[in-house]
Amino acid sequence: MTLSRREWLQYTAGSVLAVAAPSLFAQDAASRLFREGIIIDGLGFPGGLSSDDNARLSQLELDHIRASGLTATHLTVGDVGGMAPLAAFEKIVRSIAQWEHEIDTHPAFLARVRSAADIPAAKQQGKTGLIYGLQDGVSFEDDLGRLDALHQIGVRIIQPTYNRRNLLGDGCMEPADAGLSRTGLQAIEKLNELNILIDLSHCGRRTTADAIAASKRPVSFTHTGMYTLAEHPRHRTDAEIKAVADTGGVIGVFIMPYLARGKQPTANDVVRHVEHVINVAGEDHVAMGTDGTISHTTLTPEYIENFRKSTRRRAELGIAAPYETETGYLFANDLNTPQRFETLADLLLARGYSEARVEKLLGANLLRLFNESWS
Repeated sequence: MTLSRREWLQYTAGSVLAVAAPSLFAQDAASRLFREGIIIDGLGFPGGLSSDDNARLSQLELDHIRASGLTATHLTVGDVGGMAPLAAFEKIVRSIAQWEHEIDTHPAFLARVRSAADIPAAKQQGKTGLIYGLQDGVSFEDDLGRLDALHQIGVRIIQPTYNRRNLLGDGCMEPADAGLSRTGLQAIEKLNELNILIDLSHCGRRTTADAIAASKRPVSFTHTGMYTLAEHPRHRTDAEIKAVADTGGVIGVFIMPYLARGKQPTANDVVRHVEHVINVAGEDHVAMGTDGTISHTTLTPEYIENFRKSTRRRAELGIAAPYETETGYLFANDLNTPQRFETLADLLLARGYSEARVEKLLGANLLRLFNESWS
């Protein structure tokens, strides 16, 4: 029994609340950056309003994608959880086929991303590029040759493990924290050879350290929070943040309840974690990886009930993390809009951030990382 990312993330929104109005200067600068700059979500999901894995994007969801201003988003394909390897591989292939169909059906809105050059090309064409990624290595844990096929069909970012253990190594929720296996080390070498970016967001501490030591290319945390600000197994220590930055990697800050110890986070919580990354690793190594849907939804009784069921199911599957509560909704009220990146830029500029720093945060750092990793 597994849980799809689409099912889990269909509940990631609520009513839009106003934020404190920044200065007119900050608004103008944010609008310009939003309009002209490269905007990348290190992990974000188009749609998300349906629990049906086969659901097609609606016109409203396409309008949200356009309104988001995203040049590209890293999109998880396949499932996380306890599927058998071959079944997990087949699910990834079906998921990619579905997204390829969406791209072909909506060429004015969506574009494929196979190389870093495809991202500025999508910007020029007014489209949002889709970057396929995996959050669990179970699909190739018994056959590393499947990595060649995954790369061939467009996968460009891979996590060796999700929260639990697989044959590659331990996830962040495994108490043994045993690190990478021999197969896991071979997988890191193979990922380097294929120019696939290694994402360590859900990996255990020792797995993370082993991967950083073994990789000859930059690695990343595409979506995480800061352990110093909120102790949580999904969050990263200052030493880990610095080690990833030292490889040339990028740390993406997510918008999850873990930022606020199980409560719904606010924009201020997100900014605190962003600033911590900058203080530890420098402005060249920070980004956003929201881990949420592009579209917003309304906090209805149905939403509340479905979220409660989804939270319980994750716990039953053993893939839940601490602070996953039935009332800890996976969004920030004041960033619950498709234009959340522009809203965040407003807030950061109003706090005195330079336009150059905000531009890096919005996507330039990730574009640099993709150039280095996929070349």
